[in-house]
Amino acid sequence: MLLIPCPFCGPRDESEFGCGGEAHIARPTDTDRLSDADWAAYLFMRKNPKGVHLERWVHRLGCRRWFNLARSTVSHEILAVYKMGDPPPASVAGQEARRT
Repeated sequence: MLLIPCPFCGPRDESEFGCGGEAHIARPTDTDRLSDADWAAYLFMRKNPKGVHLERWVHRLGCRRWFNLARSTVSHEILAVYKMGDPPPASVAGQEARRT
């Protein structure tokens, strides 16, 4: 089990949270002009890195608020937690881009 540090409630057990998938995915602005392949890519194609991954989480049994989390998919170590709308901290942004 992970101990996830909710930015609003503090550290809680993983069972209180739900993972919402990859963070920082921008919805296409003009969906009427997208091809079926482009729309399918937006809906279904996600990164699956070995290393740092930026994810969205919701504290479903607590404050019910969404936040972002940077986690190593190798060790499950939580590297950073930050609020929705904020950019990833500089300490993990470079790691995420390299996909170590």
